[in-house]
Order: sequence, then structure tokens, then C-alpha cells
Amino acid sequence: MRISQLSAETGVPIPTIKYYLREGLLPSGEQTSATRAEYGEAHVRRLRLIRALLEVGRLPIASIAKVLAAVDDEELSMHRVLGTAHYAIAPAPAPRPDGEEWRRARAEADRLISGLGWRTEPWAPALDELAQALYALARLGMPMDEEALRPYARAAETLVEHEFGVLPLDGPRETAVETLVIGTVMHGRVLDVLRRLAHESASARFFGIEPGDDGDKAHTTP
Repeated sequence: MRISQLSAETGVPIPTIKYYLREGLLPSGEQTSATRAEYGEAHVRRLRLIRALLEVGRLPIASIAKVLAAVDDEELSMHRVLGTAHYAIAPAPAPRPDGEEWRRARAEADRLISGLGWRTEPWAPALDELAQALYALARLGMPMDEEALRPYARAAETLVEHEFGVLPLDGPRETAVETLVIGTVMHGRVLDVLRRLAHESASARFFGIEPGDDGDKAHTTP
């Protein structure tokens, strides 16, 4: 397909495609003349991945280039490729607090993951994220220990087992990474919304409130 067809197929404007070509994010097409190149499904997949990293993952071009380099490195295992994408879309780390409270929170995070038997790198960004949350909870007077954290961890484990079951690992690497990025970000939002709806339902059940009950105006829309 020509670049105009590639643009129509992917929804990426032609000037943007040309920019990705100049930056080396998108491989060159097959040159058929001095002014024309042909593009194929590999280019469609690559543009879909770039869009997912840019629009869903909110990554800068430099980080996108790093993920794409991992995708293209055939010597890297799929675990490392997915890990590169996962680490890239992790939130920017907050400054580490100093003091004993922070060290206890980080040790609690490490202890939980070790106790679960999860195989994670000691520098995984999510470990510091977890420690930050535990640190904040402790300072708010609501500390969580390993026992309190375990139900959340088990729920996460069950969810991830399902997600890996539908991850397209037998196709092109771009497709697997695109699915991982979109799933991690968007399904995370879906999970948060469902959790809040479940909270509302559990509260109504606990307090004996029926939907649309006018006896309680606290949740009515203005």
C-alpha cells in the first residue's frame, strides 16, 4: 500500500508517518521508484503500537524508541520485551522519603512479594509504588501489613492470570506489546470503576437501600 493508504488504514496523518520514518520509529517502505514506497501489514502493526504507546501509555518519543528497540531485538526474550514496555508506562517515581517509616514500608513491600513467591526484579518500579502507598497509609494512621495486603495480591494474581490467558503471544511482538500497554492502562481504569460500583452496591446492600430510594438524597444527581 502507498503512504496515503497506510494513513487511511491506521488513522495516522501522513506528516506524522513521515516524522516517524525520519526518527527511525517506523521502518522504511519498499522503494518502488524514486518518489514512491510500498508499505505492508508490518507497518500497520508498528503504527498501532506507536499510537498505543503515545496516546494510551503517554510516553515521550525517546521512551517509545526504547520499547520499539526491545521489540526489534530478537535476542531479547518475550519476558524482557514485555517488561521493557511495562516499566516504560509505569508512573514517574516519586522522590523516596527518608527515615525509618519509609524503610519499613519498603521492607513490607518486599516481604509481601517474596511471601507470595512472585518473581520480580528488585528494581521494579511497582515495588517503590507499593512502598509509597504503604508509607502514606502508615502516616495516615491506617497501616497495612502482609496479612491485610494478601487479599489484594490474590485478587491481582487471579486477574493477571486471566489477562495472560488472552494475551496474543503466538503472533507478532508488536501485537502482544500493544495489547499489554492498552490492557494495563485501560483495564486498570475499568477495574477501578468496577471496584467503586461494587462499593456502592455493597453499601446499599449493607444499609438496606434500594436503587432509586428517595429516602436517601445523598447519592441523587443534582
